[in-house]
Amino acid sequence: MTNDDAYDNSGHIPDAEAYPPRWAAEAEAFRLALGARALVNFSYGDNTRQVFDLFMPEDPPKGCIVFVHGGYWRRFDPRTWSAFASGGLDAGWAVAMPGYTLAPEARISQITREIAQALGVIGDAVPGPLRLVGHSAGGHLVSRMLCGDAMLPSAIADRIEGCVPISPVSDLRPLIDTTMNDDLGLTEREAHGESPALLSRGLDVPMTVWVGGDERPAFLDQARWLAAAWGVGLHVDEGRHHFDVIDGLRDAESPLMRAVLGDTPAG
Repeated sequence: MTNDDAYDNSGHIPDAEAYPPRWAAEAEAFRLALGARALVNFSYGDNTRQVFDLFMPEDPPKGCIVFVHGGYWRRFDPRTWSAFASGGLDAGWAVAMPGYTLAPEARISQITREIAQALGVIGDAVPGPLRLVGHSAGGHLVSRMLCGDAMLPSAIADRIEGCVPISPVSDLRPLIDTTMNDDLGLTEREAHGESPALLSRGLDVPMTVWVGGDERPAFLDQARWLAAAWGVGLHVDEGRHHFDVIDGLRDAESPLMRAVLGDTPAG
């Protein structure tokens, strides 16, 4: 398939295969250290993957940061990413990490609906404002929550105060010509209907599109397309590739976390 190399992150990151097991080990250690403030495996639907983990700060939370993971809609679950909640917790926010049914069991359009459903349950669990952040496929999914057809209840939509899609896939049409589409099953119609860069922005909340400067050119393009289509800010994090661009989520004072918390100008 002609776009396989363009969207192959692992093949262009040194020692890429070491990242997932390291993330998982760090996540387990983080949950153990957090103790009773790590609340895992809350259900928001009937599927076994329709669950979220919730991490609570020491004091009553200022609100909830919702982190949606990537993996091309085909890999991972919330339990891999727990350690990336540390920056939000240190800033006094709860952090929720929803899972979703993976392709090929679910189409991307179904996964979009699952994340909307998860936000409703997370919003019931934690009072206050919501801030959305997602990585890669998760960046696509949090962007979709701002589209006019996201079907979020107004009680949840009105609480969203910001969104930072990190290295998002904003136009799904190039993925049709990849081997991974054997799992995704994207058609032209679904790819168009699930592409934030091709859809109207329904929620006018502060937003910054974030991408690593050392990412594949296709991901730099995807980030630029979304920022241009929606007229929002674009931040290129120089020296970061697709796997370490999320590291700033661990540090409450990092530029990335300041963007998530609305402490830097956003589009």
